[in-house]
Amino acid sequence: MAMNNLEGKRILVTGGTGSLGKTLVNRLLTGEMGTPAQITVFSRDEAKQHYMRLEFLNRETATDDVIYRGSKDLLNFRIGDVRDYSALVAAMRQADVVFNAAALKQVPSCEYFPIEAVETNIYGAANIVRAVRENNLSVEKVIGISTDKACKPINVMGMTKALQERVLIEANRDCEPTVFNCVRYGNVIASRGSIIPLFVEQIKNDQPITVTLPEMTRFLLSLDRAVDTVFEAVRSGGRGLTFVPKVASAKITDVATALMGDKKLPFVFCGIRPGEKVHEIMVSEEECFRTVEVGDYYVILPVLPELRTGDEFTPALETEYTSKDNNLAIEPLRELLLSSDDEIKRFLSPN
Repeated sequence: MAMNNLEGKRILVTGGTGSLGKTLVNRLLTGEMGTPAQITVFSRDEAKQHYMRLEFLNRETATDDVIYRGSKDLLNFRIGDVRDYSALVAAMRQADVVFNAAALKQVPSCEYFPIEAVETNIYGAANIVRAVRENNLSVEKVIGISTDKACKPINVMGMTKALQERVLIEANRDCEPTVFNCVRYGNVIASRGSIIPLFVEQIKNDQPITVTLPEMTRFLLSLDRAVDTVFEAVRSGGRGLTFVPKVASAKITDVATALMGDKKLPFVFCGIRPGEKVHEIMVSEEECFRTVEVGDYYVILPVLPELRTGDEFTPALETEYTSKDNNLAIEPLRELLLSSDDEIKRFLSPN
Protein backbone atom coordinates (compact mmCIF):
# COMPACT_ATOMS: atom_id res chain seq x y z
CA MET A 1 0.00 0.00 0.00
CA ALA A 2 1.25 3.49 -0.77
CA MET A 3 3.18 5.08 2.06
CA ASN A 4 2.43 8.70 1.16
CA ASN A 5 -1.10 8.80 2.60
CA LEU A 6 -0.43 12.17 4.25
CA GLU A 7 1.35 13.87 1.34
CA GLY A 8 0.15 17.46 1.12
CA LYS A 9 -2.41 16.98 3.91
CA ARG A 10 -3.21 19.51 6.62
CA ILE A 11 -2.97 17.66 9.94
CA LEU A 12 -4.41 18.55 13.34
CA VAL A 13 -3.10 16.76 16.45
CA THR A 14 -5.23 17.38 19.53
CA GLY A 15 -3.27 16.81 22.72
CA GLY A 16 -0.17 17.20 20.59
CA THR A 17 2.12 18.16 23.49
CA GLY A 18 1.68 14.78 25.24
CA SER A 19 4.09 11.85 25.01
CA LEU A 20 2.31 10.27 22.05
CA GLY A 21 1.51 13.62 20.43
CA LYS A 22 5.16 14.71 20.38
CA THR A 23 6.35 11.39 18.96
CA LEU A 24 3.57 11.46 16.36
CA VAL A 25 4.53 15.01 15.28
CA ASN A 26 8.20 13.99 15.15
CA ARG A 27 7.38 11.06 12.87
CA LEU A 28 5.07 13.15 10.67
CA LEU A 29 7.87 15.66 10.15
CA THR A 30 10.25 12.97 8.85
CA GLY A 31 7.96 12.56 5.82
CA GLU A 32 7.67 8.78 6.14
CA MET A 33 3.94 9.06 5.42
CA GLY A 34 4.49 11.79 2.85
CA THR A 35 5.23 15.46 3.50
CA PRO A 36 2.20 17.19 5.03
CA ALA A 37 1.25 20.70 3.97
CA GLN A 38 0.83 21.69 7.61
CA ILE A 39 0.87 20.16 11.09
CA THR A 40 -0.99 21.95 13.88
CA VAL A 41 -0.56 21.04 17.54
CA PHE A 42 -3.82 21.84 19.35
CA SER A 43 -3.67 21.78 23.15
CA ARG A 44 -4.53 23.87 26.18
CA ASP A 45 -1.11 24.17 27.87
CA GLU A 46 0.81 27.16 26.56
CA ALA A 47 3.96 26.25 28.52
CA LYS A 48 4.15 22.76 27.01
CA GLN A 49 3.64 24.25 23.55
CA HIS A 50 6.43 26.76 24.17
CA TYR A 51 8.92 24.10 25.25
CA MET A 52 7.86 21.76 22.46
CA ARG A 53 8.41 24.54 19.93
CA LEU A 54 11.91 25.18 21.34
CA GLU A 55 12.70 21.47 21.37
CA PHE A 56 11.70 21.01 17.75
CA LEU A 57 13.61 24.10 16.59
CA ASN A 58 16.88 23.23 18.29
CA ARG A 59 17.81 19.87 16.80
CA GLU A 60 21.56 19.52 16.45
CA THR A 61 22.23 16.24 14.66
CA ALA A 62 22.37 16.07 10.87
CA THR A 63 19.70 13.37 10.70
CA ASP A 64 17.27 15.73 12.41
CA ASP A 65 17.82 18.54 9.92
CA VAL A 66 14.61 17.53 8.16
CA ILE A 67 12.74 18.06 11.41
CA TYR A 68 14.37 21.43 11.97
CA ARG A 69 13.55 22.72 8.50
CA GLY A 70 10.13 21.11 8.60
CA SER A 71 9.29 22.63 11.96
CA LYS A 72 10.00 26.12 10.63
CA ASP A 73 7.95 25.55 7.50
CA LEU A 74 5.25 23.13 8.58
CA LEU A 75 4.73 23.00 12.33
CA ASN A 76 2.51 25.46 14.15
CA PHE A 77 0.76 25.61 17.49
CA ARG A 78 -2.75 26.57 18.51
CA ILE A 79 -4.08 27.03 22.04
CA GLY A 80 -7.45 25.36 22.53
CA ASP A 81 -9.34 22.59 24.29
CA VAL A 82 -11.35 19.75 22.77
CA ARG A 83 -14.06 20.64 25.30
CA ASP A 84 -14.46 24.01 23.53
CA TYR A 85 -16.57 23.33 20.45
CA SER A 86 -16.01 26.70 18.78
CA ALA A 87 -12.22 26.54 19.24
CA LEU A 88 -12.22 23.01 17.81
CA VAL A 89 -14.32 24.01 14.78
CA ALA A 90 -11.94 26.89 14.05
CA ALA A 91 -8.94 24.54 14.17
CA MET A 92 -10.63 21.78 12.16
CA ARG A 93 -11.56 24.13 9.30
CA GLN A 94 -7.90 23.93 8.32
CA ALA A 95 -7.57 20.12 8.69
CA ASP A 96 -7.75 17.17 6.32
CA VAL A 97 -6.71 14.61 8.97
CA VAL A 98 -7.36 14.80 12.73
CA PHE A 99 -5.51 12.72 15.33
CA ASN A 100 -7.37 12.91 18.65
CA ALA A 101 -4.68 12.37 21.28
CA ALA A 102 -6.25 14.77 23.82
CA ALA A 103 -7.16 12.85 26.96
CA LEU A 104 -7.27 12.63 30.70
CA LYS A 105 -5.44 9.32 31.03
CA GLN A 106 -4.14 8.96 34.58
CA VAL A 107 -6.28 6.25 36.16
CA PRO A 108 -6.49 7.47 39.79
CA SER A 109 -7.00 11.10 38.72
CA CYS A 110 -9.98 10.07 36.62
CA GLU A 111 -11.42 8.18 39.61
CA TYR A 112 -11.27 11.32 41.75
CA PHE A 113 -12.46 13.67 38.99
CA PRO A 114 -14.77 11.50 36.86
CA ILE A 115 -16.75 14.37 35.31
CA GLU A 116 -13.50 15.94 34.11
CA ALA A 117 -12.65 12.66 32.33
CA VAL A 118 -16.15 12.61 30.79
CA GLU A 119 -15.74 16.20 29.54
CA THR A 120 -12.41 15.55 27.80
CA ASN A 121 -12.54 11.90 26.79
CA ILE A 122 -16.20 11.65 25.72
CA TYR A 123 -17.45 15.17 24.97
CA GLY A 124 -14.12 16.07 23.37
CA ALA A 125 -14.60 13.26 20.85
CA ALA A 126 -18.27 14.19 20.45
CA ASN A 127 -17.22 17.76 19.64
CA ILE A 128 -14.95 16.49 16.85
CA VAL A 129 -17.84 14.51 15.37
CA ARG A 130 -20.23 17.43 15.78
CA ALA A 131 -17.75 19.78 14.10
CA VAL A 132 -17.63 17.51 11.04
CA ARG A 133 -21.36 16.81 11.02
CA GLU A 134 -22.63 20.38 11.42
CA ASN A 135 -20.09 22.39 9.42
CA ASN A 136 -19.57 20.41 6.23
CA LEU A 137 -15.83 20.29 6.96
CA SER A 138 -13.41 18.73 4.49
CA VAL A 139 -11.90 16.39 7.09
CA GLU A 140 -11.02 13.10 5.36
CA LYS A 141 -9.96 10.99 8.37
CA VAL A 142 -10.25 11.11 12.14
CA ILE A 143 -8.13 8.72 14.19
CA GLY A 144 -9.10 8.33 17.86
CA ILE A 145 -6.40 7.25 20.31
CA SER A 146 -7.80 4.75 22.81
CA THR A 147 -6.39 2.34 25.39
CA ASP A 148 -6.54 -1.28 26.50
CA LYS A 149 -8.37 0.03 29.57
CA ALA A 150 -11.38 0.70 27.29
CA CYS A 151 -11.79 -3.06 26.90
CA LYS A 152 -14.08 -4.44 29.63
CA PRO A 153 -13.51 -1.20 31.54
CA ILE A 154 -13.59 -1.11 35.32
CA ASN A 155 -12.19 2.39 35.80
CA VAL A 156 -13.41 5.85 34.79
CA MET A 157 -10.54 6.36 32.35
CA GLY A 158 -11.37 3.11 30.57
CA MET A 159 -15.13 3.73 30.64
CA THR A 160 -14.74 7.17 29.09
CA LYS A 161 -12.32 5.88 26.47
CA ALA A 162 -14.71 3.03 25.63
CA LEU A 163 -17.43 5.60 25.00
CA GLN A 164 -15.00 7.70 22.96
CA GLU A 165 -14.46 4.66 20.70
CA ARG A 166 -18.22 4.18 20.28
CA VAL A 167 -18.84 7.89 19.60
CA LEU A 168 -16.21 7.95 16.86
CA ILE A 169 -17.09 4.59 15.30
CA GLU A 170 -20.81 5.46 15.16
CA ALA A 171 -19.99 8.73 13.38
CA ASN A 172 -19.23 6.69 10.23
CA ARG A 173 -22.99 6.18 9.76
CA ASP A 174 -23.83 9.74 8.76
CA CYS A 175 -20.60 11.71 8.37
CA GLU A 176 -19.55 10.51 4.94
CA PRO A 177 -17.11 10.96 3.37
CA THR A 178 -15.09 11.37 6.62
CA VAL A 179 -13.58 8.08 7.86
CA PHE A 180 -13.40 7.53 11.63
CA ASN A 181 -11.06 4.81 12.92
CA CYS A 182 -9.54 4.10 16.35
CA VAL A 183 -6.39 2.58 17.77
CA ARG A 184 -6.21 0.77 21.10
CA TYR A 185 -2.93 -0.11 22.78
CA GLY A 186 -1.36 -0.83 26.18
CA ASN A 187 1.21 0.82 28.44
CA VAL A 188 3.71 2.94 26.54
CA ILE A 189 7.22 2.36 27.87
CA ALA A 190 8.58 5.49 29.59
CA SER A 191 5.58 7.71 28.75
CA ARG A 192 4.97 10.62 31.09
CA GLY A 193 3.46 9.43 34.38
CA SER A 194 4.08 5.72 33.72
CA ILE A 195 5.58 3.20 36.14
CA ILE A 196 8.93 2.69 34.40
CA PRO A 197 10.38 6.18 35.06
CA LEU A 198 9.37 5.69 38.71
CA PHE A 199 11.25 2.36 38.84
CA VAL A 200 14.32 3.98 37.26
CA GLU A 201 14.29 6.72 39.91
CA GLN A 202 13.89 4.21 42.74
CA ILE A 203 16.71 2.02 41.40
CA LYS A 204 19.04 5.03 40.97
CA ASN A 205 18.46 5.95 44.61
CA ASP A 206 18.65 2.34 45.92
CA GLN A 207 15.10 2.63 47.22
CA PRO A 208 12.64 -0.26 47.63
CA ILE A 209 10.61 -0.92 44.47
CA THR A 210 6.94 -0.11 44.97
CA VAL A 211 4.53 -2.41 43.12
CA THR A 212 0.81 -2.75 43.63
CA LEU A 213 0.44 -6.57 43.46
CA PRO A 214 2.96 -9.34 42.67
CA GLU A 215 0.76 -10.88 39.95
CA MET A 216 0.03 -7.65 38.04
CA THR A 217 0.76 -7.70 34.28
CA ARG A 218 0.69 -5.14 31.49
CA PHE A 219 1.08 -4.93 27.72
CA LEU A 220 4.24 -2.98 26.83
CA LEU A 221 5.10 -1.08 23.67
CA SER A 222 7.34 1.78 22.63
CA LEU A 223 6.05 5.19 21.61
CA ASP A 224 7.18 4.45 18.05
CA ARG A 225 5.16 1.22 18.01
CA ALA A 226 2.15 3.22 19.20
CA VAL A 227 2.67 5.66 16.31
CA ASP A 228 3.07 2.72 13.90
CA THR A 229 -0.41 1.62 14.98
CA VAL A 230 -1.80 5.11 14.38
CA PHE A 231 -0.28 5.13 10.88
CA GLU A 232 -1.78 1.70 10.17
CA ALA A 233 -5.21 3.15 10.97
CA VAL A 234 -4.49 5.98 8.51
CA ARG A 235 -3.43 3.62 5.71
CA SER A 236 -6.50 1.42 6.03
CA GLY A 237 -9.24 1.86 3.50
CA GLY A 238 -11.84 0.63 5.98
CA ARG A 239 -14.28 2.57 8.16
CA GLY A 240 -15.15 2.16 11.81
CA LEU A 241 -12.16 -0.09 12.54
CA THR A 242 -10.17 -0.39 15.77
CA PHE A 243 -6.49 -1.30 15.38
CA VAL A 244 -4.71 -3.26 18.11
CA PRO A 245 -0.97 -3.97 17.85
CA LYS A 246 0.41 -7.41 18.64
CA VAL A 247 2.83 -6.58 21.44
CA ALA A 248 4.61 -8.17 24.36
CA SER A 249 3.23 -8.38 27.88
CA ALA A 250 5.07 -8.83 31.17
CA LYS A 251 4.70 -9.06 34.93
CA ILE A 252 5.37 -5.66 36.49
CA THR A 253 7.75 -7.25 39.01
CA ASP A 254 9.74 -8.66 36.07
CA VAL A 255 9.92 -5.19 34.50
CA ALA A 256 11.49 -3.88 37.70
CA THR A 257 13.86 -6.86 37.90
CA ALA A 258 14.97 -6.30 34.29
CA LEU A 259 15.69 -2.64 35.08
CA MET A 260 17.60 -3.52 38.27
CA GLY A 261 20.24 -5.60 36.50
CA ASP A 262 22.72 -6.75 39.16
CA LYS A 263 21.05 -4.80 41.94
CA LYS A 264 18.82 -6.69 44.36
CA LEU A 265 16.39 -4.17 45.78
CA PRO A 266 13.39 -5.31 47.84
CA PHE A 267 9.83 -5.06 46.57
CA VAL A 268 7.16 -3.32 48.62
CA PHE A 269 3.62 -4.32 47.62
CA CYS A 270 1.32 -1.40 48.34
CA GLY A 271 -2.01 -2.74 47.10
CA ILE A 272 -4.09 -2.01 44.04
CA ARG A 273 -4.79 1.68 43.31
CA PRO A 274 -8.28 3.08 42.69
CA GLY A 275 -9.57 1.79 39.37
CA GLU A 276 -6.63 -0.48 38.51
CA LYS A 277 -6.92 -3.91 36.89
CA VAL A 278 -4.64 -6.83 37.69
CA HIS A 279 -4.44 -7.80 33.99
CA GLU A 280 -5.29 -5.71 30.93
CA ILE A 281 -7.29 -6.88 27.91
CA MET A 282 -6.92 -5.49 24.39
CA VAL A 283 -9.56 -7.61 22.63
CA SER A 284 -12.42 -9.02 24.68
CA GLU A 285 -13.99 -12.45 24.19
CA GLU A 286 -17.11 -10.65 22.92
CA GLU A 287 -15.02 -8.84 20.28
CA CYS A 288 -13.14 -11.96 19.13
CA PHE A 289 -15.81 -13.02 16.65
CA ARG A 290 -15.44 -9.76 14.72
CA THR A 291 -11.65 -9.42 14.92
CA VAL A 292 -9.42 -10.09 11.92
CA GLU A 293 -5.66 -10.26 11.53
CA VAL A 294 -3.75 -7.78 9.35
CA GLY A 295 0.01 -8.30 9.57
CA ASP A 296 1.23 -7.20 13.01
CA TYR A 297 -2.23 -6.03 14.07
CA TYR A 298 -5.60 -7.29 15.15
CA VAL A 299 -8.39 -5.23 13.62
CA ILE A 300 -11.74 -5.13 15.42
CA LEU A 301 -14.61 -4.65 12.98
CA PRO A 302 -17.39 -2.20 13.94
CA VAL A 303 -19.87 -3.24 16.61
CA LEU A 304 -22.70 -1.85 14.44
CA PRO A 305 -23.48 -4.43 11.71
CA GLU A 306 -24.48 -1.78 9.14
CA LEU A 307 -20.89 -0.46 9.20
CA ARG A 308 -19.40 -3.82 8.24
CA THR A 309 -18.79 -4.65 4.58
CA GLY A 310 -20.48 -8.06 4.65
CA ASP A 311 -17.35 -9.75 3.28
CA GLU A 312 -16.57 -13.23 4.58
CA PHE A 313 -13.76 -13.38 7.13
CA THR A 314 -12.19 -15.82 9.57
CA PRO A 315 -12.01 -14.54 13.16
CA ALA A 316 -8.38 -14.15 14.23
CA LEU A 317 -8.91 -14.97 17.91
CA GLU A 318 -10.76 -17.65 19.85
CA THR A 319 -10.15 -16.19 23.30
CA GLU A 320 -9.57 -12.69 24.63
CA TYR A 321 -6.22 -11.02 24.04
CA THR A 322 -4.95 -10.41 27.57
CA SER A 323 -1.68 -9.36 29.24
CA LYS A 324 -2.05 -12.38 31.53
CA ASP A 325 -0.82 -14.70 28.76
CA ASN A 326 2.63 -15.25 27.21
CA ASN A 327 4.60 -12.98 29.52
CA LEU A 328 8.18 -12.17 28.55
CA ALA A 329 11.08 -13.65 30.52
CA ILE A 330 13.57 -11.25 32.14
CA GLU A 331 16.22 -11.23 29.38
CA PRO A 332 13.87 -10.64 26.40
CA LEU A 333 12.11 -8.02 28.52
CA ARG A 334 15.42 -6.26 29.15
CA GLU A 335 16.09 -6.27 25.38
CA LEU A 336 12.64 -4.75 24.73
CA LEU A 337 13.29 -1.99 27.27
CA LEU A 338 16.74 -1.29 25.78
CA SER A 339 15.29 -0.91 22.29
CA SER A 340 12.27 1.18 23.28
CA ASP A 341 13.58 4.34 24.87
CA ASP A 342 16.88 6.24 24.74
CA GLU A 343 16.81 7.26 28.40
CA ILE A 344 16.24 3.67 29.50
CA LYS A 345 19.05 2.58 27.16
CA ARG A 346 21.42 5.07 28.81
CA PHE A 347 20.27 3.90 32.24
CA LEU A 348 20.77 0.20 31.42
CA SER A 349 24.02 0.73 29.46
CA PRO A 350 25.76 3.64 31.24
CA ASN A 351 29.07 2.85 29.56
